[in-house]
Amino acid sequence: MQADTILTGRSRTARHLIRRFFAVLFAKPLRPSEQAWVAGRLGSGPGPGLFWAQPIPDQRHAHDVARFVNARAPDRVDLPVAALLHDIGKRHARLGAVGRTIATVLHRRPTHEGSRFGLYNDHGPVGARELEHAGFDGVVVGFAAAHHGARLPGIDPGDWALLVEGDHER
Repeated sequence: MQADTILTGRSRTARHLIRRFFAVLFAKPLRPSEQAWVAGRLGSGPGPGLFWAQPIPDQRHAHDVARFVNARAPDRVDLPVAALLHDIGKRHARLGAVGRTIATVLHRRPTHEGSRFGLYNDHGPVGARELEHAGFDGVVVGFAAAHHGARLPGIDPGDWALLVEGDHER
């Protein structure tokens, strides 16, 4: 195992976690032009409410992932939506940069179900259930559910790879 790998059961490097820590710490709200871009991708319905309920760092991250994905698959409507909504479950944990880091590092240790760390580490399935309840399906729900794990059956490997690359790099 590489020296810079954190032993959390995830393929996260220390460099990646440090970059994410500072991205959360110093995240800026979306500019009006970025807000308009998001609104254009999510349209009406429950998507905008779910997106804007996220903390600013998650809005910023989701926007950046969606822009990355959209630039590489401009004819796809579903992939930017999946990117914009993949982390909506994190908001229930109400953790800042330090709490998120602790939750990530402690990921392999048992956490009390329903605890803030537990909610943070289970944000994918939590968000996927919300998205499904809101009427989303396919890659939008699937990517939220398993974006830190293996591709789910029924999701195109190329779509999955693009979303994962955007999530990891942004």
